[in-house]
Amino acid sequence: MIFDIKMDFTRKARFVASGHTTETPASTTYSSVVSRDSVRIAFMFAALNNQDILAADVGNAYLNADCREKIWTIAGPEFGSKAGTVMIIEKALYGLKTSGAAWRSLLASPLTEVGYESTKADPDVWIRPAVKPNGFEYYEMLLVYVDDIFVVVFDPKLTMDAIGKLYRARREY
Repeated sequence: MIFDIKMDFTRKARFVASGHTTETPASTTYSSVVSRDSVRIAFMFAALNNQDILAADVGNAYLNADCREKIWTIAGPEFGSKAGTVMIIEKALYGLKTSGAAWRSLLASPLTEVGYESTKADPDVWIRPAVKPNGFEYYEMLLVYVDDIFVVVFDPKLTMDAIGKLYRARREY
């Protein structure tokens, strides 16, 4: 268990697996993140098109994804009567080799369902065609850095609310 106190004195606790002690799985473990250049281009795009931007952090993102590795643990005293029992880990934990890829795959599914497409230049920049109320055609942009999501759309709150219904997202303005 890792405990952290942020600069604003909020506290965070995270259960982290010792992935460095496990065998390398046969499945893909690589998970990319949006490039710095793509973020700069998105800011420029937003400024040139008078677009609003919004960013959010998906809380406990990895716990939304299923674990791709066969991991078990022995329950400690905090599990009460189940202490000493062997338990199978079902959800991706921070620290496991495949957790990043499992989360990325889980996030990609609903994005493609609502019409977003990963770009060839940067697979963590997602776009879809859209039309502003005044008839102006443009592309909505969604950038992903692990569990942080940055949107450049006409109504970013609407997009973030939709993501928030799927995952617990904390908006940053």
